[in-house]
Amino acid sequence: MTVTLTALQVVLGLSPTAGDEWIGDAEAAVRALPDAPAADVRPAFARLQADALRPHLPSLRALLDGAQRALNHPQPEGTLARWLAGVTGGEVTVRASWGDVVAHAGHAPDGAELTEVPLAFERRPVGTLQLRAAPGWADLAVLIAELLRLARLQAAAAGAARRRVGERQFEALLSGDAAQLPPGEGFTVAALRLDGPPPRSARAREARTAQLDVLCSVGEGFFYRRGLTCLTAVRAQGDHDVSVWLWPATDPAGAAGLHEALLHATTAPFRLGVSRAHSGAAAAPDALREAVLALTLAPARGTTIFTQPDPLRPLLDSPERAAHAADWQARLRAGDPDGKLAATLRAYLGHTGSLAALADEMNLHLNTLRYRLRRAEDLLGGGLSDPAFVARVYLAFGS
Repeated sequence: MTVTLTALQVVLGLSPTAGDEWIGDAEAAVRALPDAPAADVRPAFARLQADALRPHLPSLRALLDGAQRALNHPQPEGTLARWLAGVTGGEVTVRASWGDVVAHAGHAPDGAELTEVPLAFERRPVGTLQLRAAPGWADLAVLIAELLRLARLQAAAAGAARRRVGERQFEALLSGDAAQLPPGEGFTVAALRLDGPPPRSARAREARTAQLDVLCSVGEGFFYRRGLTCLTAVRAQGDHDVSVWLWPATDPAGAAGLHEALLHATTAPFRLGVSRAHSGAAAAPDALREAVLALTLAPARGTTIFTQPDPLRPLLDSPERAAHAADWQARLRAGDPDGKLAATLRAYLGHTGSLAALADEMNLHLNTLRYRLRRAEDLLGGGLSDPAFVARVYLAFGS
C-alpha cells in the first residue's frame, strides 16, 4: 500500500503542497521531506502505511497462516516451497549453503522474473531461495525467505546434534572401539586444514575452531542428505586444527562431492586430503594420518587422495626426529618469544612460489619477510640456500 505526500504532511503537521504525489517507502518519504526530521518522518510513514493495510490484515494473516504452519512440518523447506509456488504460480528452488537443492516446486511461467534471496544467520550463509514467477512477487519471496531461514536453522540444529554424537563416536573409533563404525563395507576419512599460520590469541583460536565446525556441518549435511552416516569432528593435528569426516567407503563419489560442497559453502582458502578406503577400527588412526598427509600435498582450495606411502613417514614419526624438533624449536623460541619466526618458517616450507607471493599471502612487506627468514637463519645457524639445512628445518618445523 502506498502513501500520499499530502497525507504524510498532514500527519506531520506540515502545510500540504499542491498535487498528491505517491510515496513508495520510508526512505522515499525522507527524501521527499528534506526539511522534516527523518526520525519523525519514518514512524509517520509507517503509521499511514499500516492504516492503509489494516482492512487487509485479516486476509493477509489467513494467507500467511499456511506458510507459518509449514515450519512445524517434518519437511518444512519442501512444504514452504510448495506453498510459495502455489501462491505465486511460479517455480521455487531452495538450496543448502553447499549448493544442494533441498526443495523444489512448481514451474516457471512465460516471462517469469528471477528473485534470489540469500539465507544467512550471523553473516553465515545457510542457503538460498530462488523464485521464478510473474513480476510483482519479489516482496513475498523476501518475506517467506525469513521462514525458510528458520527452517534451514532448524535443519542446522538437528545436524549439530548429530555432529556432537558423531564427534564422540569418532574419538571412540580412534581409540579402537569397532562398535562406532558406520554401516557399510569399510570407511574413508577426509581432513581439511585452513590456510595460514596457526592462530596465537585465544580469540583467534576460537574463531578458527568455529569456522572449522561450520565446515564440519557442511560435510555432515552433504552426506546426511544422501542417506549416509558421517562421523565428523574438529581435531588438533600438530600446530593446526583440522575438520575431519569419516563415511562408508561404499560411496564412490563421496570425496569429490564433499570437495564440491565445501567449495560452494566457503570462500576461505583450504586444503582437503582424503585417505584410502579402510576397514576395521584399528585402521582409523592410519586413515586419519593418510588424510592429513594428503592435504599437505593438495593445492589451494583443492583436494588430494592418498595413494602412495610417504617414505619420510617413519623418520617423521621417529623419536629422533621429535628430539631434533624440540631442540631446534627451543633454539628459535629463545629469540622468537611471540612465535612470528616459527610461523614464517612454516609458511616458507609450505610455499612453492616466489618470496614476493609468500609476502603477499602473509600480508607482509617483502623486506619484513626477508628479515624474518634471515633472523631465523641466524638463530638456527644455517642458510636456507643449503638443502641440508632446509631438510633439518623441515624435520623441526614441517608437518
